[in-house]
Amino acid sequence: MQSIWSWMAQLNPVWQGLSGGVIITAFNLVGALLILVWRKPSVKALDTALGFAAGVMLTASFTSLILPGVEYGGIWPVLIGVGLGALGLDLADRLTPHVHAIVGREGRPSHKLQGMWLFILAITLHNAPEGLAVGVGFGSGNFSDAITLMLAIGIQNLPEGLAVAIAARNAGLGSNFYASLVGLRAGLVEIPMALLGAVAVHFVAALLPYAMGFAAGAMLFVISDEIVPETHRSGHQRLATFGTLLGVLVMLYLDVALG
Repeated sequence: MQSIWSWMAQLNPVWQGLSGGVIITAFNLVGALLILVWRKPSVKALDTALGFAAGVMLTASFTSLILPGVEYGGIWPVLIGVGLGALGLDLADRLTPHVHAIVGREGRPSHKLQGMWLFILAITLHNAPEGLAVGVGFGSGNFSDAITLMLAIGIQNLPEGLAVAIAARNAGLGSNFYASLVGLRAGLVEIPMALLGAVAVHFVAALLPYAMGFAAGAMLFVISDEIVPETHRSGHQRLATFGTLLGVLVMLYLDVALG
């Protein structure tokens, strides 16, 4: 693993961002492939795992994005970015036709997109901020913080990838193997979003605090609008809460150990 970090450290920040996007997508694939060996995880286990993912994302939003952004550019650019990130995800959620597990179809009606593609679009909206966050982290030039953020996003992609694959299979989208490919397909957006984030802040340095805030705001929106309701809908909110706390502790440890 150390050799991978050493290799990445020698790259241009833009290529680091692209590499980070590929790595977190690989974590997503590993999570989705878990359906081949853990064929029927209980709803309780999935809710706990997704709670863990929420805790990691929540902590990473502050330790790897908001606080470094404030140190770099002050509080107001970051606050503006957070607001724009949340509003951007809300707008995309309203305009893009997709299907959520709880509330069903959202966004503009579409007669061309059906079934699997509506489901994939929902997960794509969920994953886009994560790729953007990793790209922004590497584009900032702070390699150690970016590695911590990449690992955090990668770790939380494991339960997310499995949850997507389980949901795809339960929705009748095919075999376990095909369901795992659906999980990968929905996570591929993280690669171009990571590249976009790295390019934006590397070549326009003034965007960095705004971009860090934007990525954090988008992730915070996903946590509150998607993950928390999903983990609380089946009566397992206590376990999901402890999963979230565990995610916070793991991310804090990573931040200290790798920072």
